[in-house]
Amino acid sequence: MKALFIGGTGTISMSVTLLALKRGWDVTLLNRGSKPVPDGMDSIVADIHDEEAVAAALEGKHYDVVAQFIGFTAEDVMRDIRLFKGKTKQYIYISSASAYQKPVTDHRITESTPLINPYWEYSRNKIAAEDVLLAAGRREGFPVTIVRPSHTYNGTKPPVCVHGAKGNWQILKRIMEGKPVIIPGDGSSLWTLTHSDDFARGYVGLMGNPHAIGHAYHITSDESMTWNQIYETIAEALGKPLNALHVASDFLARHSGPYDFRGELLGDKSSSVVFDNTKIKRAVPDFVCTVSMAEGLRQSVVYMLDHPETQVEDPEFDRWCDRIVMAQRAADQAFEKGV
Repeated sequence: MKALFIGGTGTISMSVTLLALKRGWDVTLLNRGSKPVPDGMDSIVADIHDEEAVAAALEGKHYDVVAQFIGFTAEDVMRDIRLFKGKTKQYIYISSASAYQKPVTDHRITESTPLINPYWEYSRNKIAAEDVLLAAGRREGFPVTIVRPSHTYNGTKPPVCVHGAKGNWQILKRIMEGKPVIIPGDGSSLWTLTHSDDFARGYVGLMGNPHAIGHAYHITSDESMTWNQIYETIAEALGKPLNALHVASDFLARHSGPYDFRGELLGDKSSSVVFDNTKIKRAVPDFVCTVSMAEGLRQSVVYMLDHPETQVEDPEFDRWCDRIVMAQRAADQAFEKGV
């Protein structure tokens, strides 16, 4: 079975790539060649946004599966329909679980939950892309399968709720220094983290699966933890107490400065959601998550501590955190003074 992966070297896609190879798929990566290609794979070095060049590179080629990992807009998938119609038996599109209805009307999320997100353009673009693909499936028989990951990580950095442009290390550094660490809301909302190796098991199970054509699936762990538990687990792995500062999500969104926390918080992470994975388990009977959230968080902390190259400091984000801390303390002091 032959597959073409568009991307294939990212946080999610690398785990999928490696598992597909292990299971005997003949995988070709189509990307710009900026990252090494795993052994045993072919590659096509091209920019997917250069439609003419990609069409030339694909001349005469056909695939059982085309997997799109880096498509973000309706325009992206319209281009893919032109490129791959008649060239693949299945086109799998990575969408996002953040597309599900916000504000939530039910914490239980199934694939039939409406797709509405007024807070985050990223999510609205994914919804628009899904609409284009499903319309092409109904109108032209384009063989689409949609996959909606939630917060998926690969064990090289512990997932957190808010961070700066340079990654997650500054949160760990604040914990180790005893500085206040911002947790949106009261920290009691539920969140789901899925290890990329577990996600890959569900995804590869959909590849070449005739029952998946025309369907959408989210692929997540069944487990949930509160944000308080997530941050406490990170602090315990660091061997430090957690100095948590709870701040209202809408306050953080209003004062996010250079960061788009309105989308990421109000449109995603501040909502308590629990994913019903019945549909993916029915399609892929061997799908089961084996990395618990707590163990995955601990492994990620250890990885960052053991790999100094991942410890990228972010002074701008640190200053932003300090400003939020001072604003919160000023409000407390004003209230105590009766202002």
